[in-house]
Amino acid sequence: MNEPPLGRLERVDLRKAWEAEDRDFTPWLARRENLDVLAETLSLELETEAQEKNVGLFRADILCKEVGSGSDARVLIENQLERTDHAHLGQLMTYAAGLKAAIIIWIAKSFTDEHRAALDWLNGITDEQFHFFGLEVELWRIGGSPPAPKFNIVSKPNDWSRSIARAAAGVGLSETGIRQREYWGALLKVLDDEKGPVSGTPRMKKRSGYFMIWTHLRPHFRLATVIDRQHNQIGAELYVNHSNSEEYLERLKEKENEINREFNYPLEWTSKKISCLKEVNLEDESDWPRQHEWLAGRLNDLHRVFYDRVRGLNIDDRPSDD
Repeated sequence: MNEPPLGRLERVDLRKAWEAEDRDFTPWLARRENLDVLAETLSLELETEAQEKNVGLFRADILCKEVGSGSDARVLIENQLERTDHAHLGQLMTYAAGLKAAIIIWIAKSFTDEHRAALDWLNGITDEQFHFFGLEVELWRIGGSPPAPKFNIVSKPNDWSRSIARAAAGVGLSETGIRQREYWGALLKVLDDEKGPVSGTPRMKKRSGYFMIWTHLRPHFRLATVIDRQHNQIGAELYVNHSNSEEYLERLKEKENEINREFNYPLEWTSKKISCLKEVNLEDESDWPRQHEWLAGRLNDLHRVFYDRVRGLNIDDRPSDD
């Protein structure tokens, strides 16, 4: 049996690619294609607003907005090409307050246990509108290949646990809302157990527990799950939130026969989304495991079939009119 030739991963010093944070790393990260790598890691949809944004006498590295949830929340990104220190933690809090940021992202070469604990603590004491992330950045290459960046999450908001705790206490949620939380929470566990490409904390669409965003294939292209109580259906879908969504989906539909063979399940195409639906009894909690297994399988299949196709589309990733 002939074994295929395999390369060996080699770690690259960050300073080989970026000598300085402000001159090199920040402009690199602010570019669309590189910010997408970070956004995909966090299951966010980010658009750069400013670099070296003035905050009184100081300047924040990158200011973005999060367009995936429709809230346009402000996102602060603070960079550090060394191990985390107290000075940058202070800057992070100062800039977040000055810019009224709701999502705060600290990127560094490595995190001390104390600074990781500080972010975890902040996530624990703040309400659901604030989100603190800590990420370590690495560079890797194979042989003589160009180095490739990799972001590793070391601290993230435990929104789902906070939401479940609020639901259990009946804080701000109806009985239906609590059931929806329980339903999506059980699906989260199935997705994590499957260890497929779709996993992690879902991001609920504002004011709706019937629609859950799980990840983005690229800006404006989201994988989501839905509950349709009126028709007793559940569904998994690729949703395009852009004014040119019909045109983009038409380009994908040119390969509809090929896609249907790969997906091996009936797909419904509209001007905004590609979806698959299943009739179920949502009130039968004993049937939830079967429903969640189906949803997890369809979500991962959508990712598998459409990821490269969506990333390969030549489209305008700038903000739409939506």
